[in-house]
Amino acid sequence: MTSLLTNSAAMVALSTLNSINMQLNESNNRVSTGLKIREAQDSAAYWAIATTTQSDNDAMASVKDALAIGRSTLDVTYAGLDAVRENLQTIKELIVSARQPGVDRVNVQTQIAGLQADMTNKANASVMNEQNFLAIADSATENTTKAVVAGFTRSATGVSISTIDLDISAVYLTDGNATPTGILDQDRTYGAATTALTSTALTVDISALTDSADDLTILEHSITLIDTALIEVTTAQNNVGVNLARAETQETFVNALMDANERAVGALIDANMEEESTKLRALQTQQQLAVESLSIANASAQNVLALFR
Repeated sequence: MTSLLTNSAAMVALSTLNSINMQLNESNNRVSTGLKIREAQDSAAYWAIATTTQSDNDAMASVKDALAIGRSTLDVTYAGLDAVRENLQTIKELIVSARQPGVDRVNVQTQIAGLQADMTNKANASVMNEQNFLAIADSATENTTKAVVAGFTRSATGVSISTIDLDISAVYLTDGNATPTGILDQDRTYGAATTALTSTALTVDISALTDSADDLTILEHSITLIDTALIEVTTAQNNVGVNLARAETQETFVNALMDANERAVGALIDANMEEESTKLRALQTQQQLAVESLSIANASAQNVLALFR
């Protein structure tokens, strides 16, 4: 039955066209933004996971920056220790050469004094981001645990920050305390009575020593003092090197983890552009057919007029 008041065919065609238009708009949005999930209403669960993961990845970016700064600080510390170790090795060689009778120990001491001043300068210059692990202000108040931010972790109980900790109690070279405890400026005592030596690696002085038996013993104590400081600097360099290697490895891991998180977020919310392109083309065709169908349905009412001619 044909009715002038109710055009069922047009109603069906219009409903179909509206449905196609909604799908077409959705597909257009995905193609234009590259996202299949842009907000919570698209998929609450996936949107929440993707948003949290992206937020954590942003935090990991800050961890990456902190790691870079921390690694640079450790690198500067390592370089400072390496330079001081070379100076101590040279001082040790000079004092050993001064053990030979007849050597002008005043001239040798002039070279040693230059190296001692150079070690102090290198310790003071080992600064990165206003952090100096080799020349501390006061061992009594200094926090000897230096932490480098290494990771950001989310668990069921919340979030946590992991660190790479360096204990500088056996690393620093000079100390601003009234009784210094640094590797270079702490008092070391060797021997007793007339052959006793109490000095630091920065103040050891052989210029007044003669070829007497007592003075030669003191000279040998000076060699022991410098060698002890050299061993401690080597140990400190090893400790810093281990932490530096950890920081470099962690930096590589953080980069890989950030890439993995980005891929995970993409898998959740990114649109498949090949699929969306094909779907868009099909919907455009369906839209044209729906418009044509609606046009035919609307035209059917006009055909009723032919019955009255």
